[in-house]
Amino acid sequence: MSLAIDPRPVSVGPVAALPASRALATRPSFAPAAPRVPGVDAGLDYLQPMNGRPVNYLYQPPPGVPWENCAYASRVMLIADARAVAARPSVDREGYELWEAPSVLPDFHDHEAIRRDYYPEMAELACWVTGAREAFVFDHLVRRREAGRPPMGFGRVGDGSRPAAVSRVHNDYSEASGRARLDKVIPDAARRAGVERFAIVNIWRSIAGPVVDTPLAVCDARSVLADDLVPAEIRYPDRTGEIYLLHHAARHRWAFYPEMDRHEALVFKQYDSRVNGVARFTPHAAFDLPDVPAHAPLRQSIEVRCLVVFD
Repeated sequence: MSLAIDPRPVSVGPVAALPASRALATRPSFAPAAPRVPGVDAGLDYLQPMNGRPVNYLYQPPPGVPWENCAYASRVMLIADARAVAARPSVDREGYELWEAPSVLPDFHDHEAIRRDYYPEMAELACWVTGAREAFVFDHLVRRREAGRPPMGFGRVGDGSRPAAVSRVHNDYSEASGRARLDKVIPDAARRAGVERFAIVNIWRSIAGPVVDTPLAVCDARSVLADDLVPAEIRYPDRTGEIYLLHHAARHRWAFYPEMDRHEALVFKQYDSRVNGVARFTPHAAFDLPDVPAHAPLRQSIEVRCLVVFD
């Protein structure tokens, strides 16, 4: 038995005869489909609204003082696969770029070797990516995800000597601390007086093979408004720094590069003295990928901070 197919088109003519206002009212659910790039839905830790100034300790605080005086809430966000986007991100537009940048350093456990051999490599990369004429690498940090993948925070416990992944959405520099960094990196006043524009970039790399458990997410700088940024104190045993924490906004556009490996480097902007026309702050945070196998290798990474000076 076969079924006959009626070739005549189906007509919905009566709808077209309705008055325009009534026809639109009958179909309020019509809307263009929103595109969705490949990615994952994962939680990112945003600052909760509060009174006063957020303070976070990165070492054991004094007796009776909490590690932090603020609260965070995990908000599930789409974190897009940056490898799949049509237009390659730019450090001056979105605030970040991924580069092929193999290092001659065989391992990253010798901090003196990092300063001697890795710093010059990253200074050269920073100039190449940003177009700056000179670069000063002034800091680095090796981070290791903890066994068992416990809940993340600011990446420091105890005496702060074993940095781990940071899940708090943050930017390493604020307007004030970004400006102040120039004086620390270039103490010579005459040389500093010749600087018209400078920026601070972070260069992030896996040091133990592809990252399959806790990658780094970066937020498109164009999706962040000034009101989202909250100056916060970060207290160390010998100093107090200032960073930006962030309030949640649905408009924030997040991305990550799946399975980043040792030969790749993620360069992202943390401060730019130029106040318009370029990305100035690129919030970022670590996040756990959904359904990570228990036997997956733990993420190990190095980040260097570099001040670049433009002509």
